Amino acid sequence: MTTPLTRTEQPTLSRRQLLKACVVGGGLAVSGFSLLHWLTGSRLTAQTFIGHAETYEADLAKLIRQGLQELGVTPSEINGKRILLKPNLVEPHKSLSHINTHPLVVRGAVEAFLHLGAASVVVAEGPGHRHDTLLVLEESGLADVLYEDRIPFQDLNTMEGVSLPNVGGQTNLTTLTFPRLVQDVDWVVSLAKMKTHHWAGATLSMKNFFGVMPGNYYGWPKNVLHQAGIPQSILDINATLKPHLAIIDGITGMEGDGPIMGTPVQAGVLVMGRNLPAVDATCCRIMGINPHKIEYLRKADQWLGPIHESLIEQRGESWRTVYHPFALVPEIPAHQGIRLSQV
Repeated sequence: MTTPLTRTEQPTLSRRQLLKACVVGGGLAVSGFSLLHWLTGSRLTAQTFIGHAETYEADLAKLIRQGLQELGVTPSEINGKRILLKPNLVEPHKSLSHINTHPLVVRGAVEAFLHLGAASVVVAEGPGHRHDTLLVLEESGLADVLYEDRIPFQDLNTMEGVSLPNVGGQTNLTTLTFPRLVQDVDWVVSLAKMKTHHWAGATLSMKNFFGVMPGNYYGWPKNVLHQAGIPQSILDINATLKPHLAIIDGITGMEGDGPIMGTPVQAGVLVMGRNLPAVDATCCRIMGINPHKIEYLRKADQWLGPIHESLIEQRGESWRTVYHPFALVPEIPAHQGIRLSQV
């Protein structure tokens, strides 16, 4: 089984290298590496998989199975496991495929996990903008797929919560309340959408977990988390929840004023990985965004995972071969200065 997140040890630094590290240490700290990491040579590494798919009519279950295999996810690891898939369902618009995780990506993921021997797969979401989760489910087109395939769905907004200590410590929230369902499954998978975001810059697998937090406790659109700070809340949720896998729907993404008001863009990819910061950093590069300029990714670097390209082993397609710069809006502060300058 492939280790999802490892540390690689580098040779001990010479006196000259040590002096050089002291000179550049400030810059390293800004980019995410601490001086301690630089001095010790200890680096977190991870793998990501990029699969090419022009349309949603492609064999997505096969592509996701290929990605899981490339990432070292074996049938013995999945056999008998209870899997929770958390898609991104924002607004009830069946015709606007760039807003929500596409139903056929959800179907493909369900089929892939069942093929590997999962005991059960449940789809669950707590939309942040709409109180009526069933309306979002029906109008997004996902309800049809779930009904046809007999896939269970859970509304996380109304579920009984369980409070856990806030492991991240980035906000002033001492505990985080998750739906009890997260304690009844073995794997939690972020089935996110590739989109720009008018507050966070980019919304991908880590930001997608805002939808896990029950609206009955956090309000709409998860107001408590917005007030605590979006980047900080993203980090706290992911550090505490410890999700197992990310699958990003970038076949049709959203550029411009996302995550709702933007326009569709055909990126033609699914991006997968066990480590969410690495997956999101890879997605950012595909989108023409510098992950070091996205606050929650910069802070996650070498804590929750790696975001430096050299520390992410790429499987499947190279991000450069599917590079597709997403349009940014100069008037949106979160979009300013985040463009990837070199490819």
